[in-house]
Amino acid sequence: MSRTTTSPTSTSISPRLLWTRARVPVLIAVLLLIGGILFATAHTADHHMRLDPRSADPEGSRAVAELLRSSGVTVDVAGTLADATAAAGADTTLLVTAPDLLTEEQLSELRETTTRSAGRTVLLGPGDPALSALAPGVVAGTSTPVTTLRPGCDLPAARRAGDADLGGTRYRTGTATADSCYLSKGLPTLVRVPGPGAGDTLLIGSTDLFTNEHLARHGNASLALQLLGSHPHLVWYLPSLTDLPDDSEAGADDPMAAFVALIPSGWQWATLQLALAALLAALWRGRRLGPLVTERLPVAVRAAEATEGRARLYRKADARDRAATVLRTATRTRISPLLGVPTTDAHSPDLLLPALSTRLPAGAADPRDLLFGPAPADDAALIRLADQLDALEREVRTS
Repeated sequence: MSRTTTSPTSTSISPRLLWTRARVPVLIAVLLLIGGILFATAHTADHHMRLDPRSADPEGSRAVAELLRSSGVTVDVAGTLADATAAAGADTTLLVTAPDLLTEEQLSELRETTTRSAGRTVLLGPGDPALSALAPGVVAGTSTPVTTLRPGCDLPAARRAGDADLGGTRYRTGTATADSCYLSKGLPTLVRVPGPGAGDTLLIGSTDLFTNEHLARHGNASLALQLLGSHPHLVWYLPSLTDLPDDSEAGADDPMAAFVALIPSGWQWATLQLALAALLAALWRGRRLGPLVTERLPVAVRAAEATEGRARLYRKADARDRAATVLRTATRTRISPLLGVPTTDAHSPDLLLPALSTRLPAGAADPRDLLFGPAPADDAALIRLADQLDALEREVRTS
């Protein structure tokens, strides 16, 4: 009895080969992960939004906030609508840096608060949704580039400031009492809408006026200080996507939303970058299967051993139907040349059976079920089928 041994072939994947292929993408992913964590950690503590009065970045507004404080104005930063509305009052200027981020419910609540407080409300770049709730009668027009514009109105603050860098969203107003200033292509970029009481609402189309980068240009500083410093108290409201309409109820009903709101934006960007890096690495390392390559067997395998091994596989899988099909196909292929039937037609009952009936003795059983019948029901029937196929082939050869 010969002993068969198994050895790894060129297509088998060993742990060492797997590590050799994957170590470069794994190393890149680890480095990106460490870099993303360090970057997010380093920038989370001092990260500020645009127009944040605590930020000294070019797009921050720390300069105008410090000038207001030196003029005796108290500047408070509000990160939620609840904080902003709680601090609003008759002696307060409420600055909303991104009113279009507020939902319809938040805009309605803000409208009720500003109407009741009778203070000043300053909206930076509001669109139609915010205007319909906070400044009825005013609609947003097309945007225009920020340029140096002349006041062109009787608003005292604009006349004292003179030229200023304005632009952005332009507005159309049907209110006769509104002050329309700094016109660009016929439409104002700064509008003052008087309120029902002593309060008023300012609509400013561009935010560049209040940034550290542009504050020292022309009359920007004078205009910003007059617009925001008309009351002794300034509430600087910074809306964001995490400012839910009701933080307490939203956190209680949806813990996952509250958890996501606590994740710094740096971590989210790092996760996105890692996902893109993993996708690129997969596309880079992915290989398509090429054509089949014929290789010499490392050892000679006897035909009897190969047949026995294949039979054992059929038996282990209980594949009697497959084994019967193989036996019948082989028999039909071998006897078709003896019957004068082309090999290509050997598996057609209409062509093979008539030729076979002429070689069988009279009264012989119909060979149709033997060559084209159903699968055997058990192993004994499979053995009988094999014996009958052998007998049929011997009959054909000797006839």
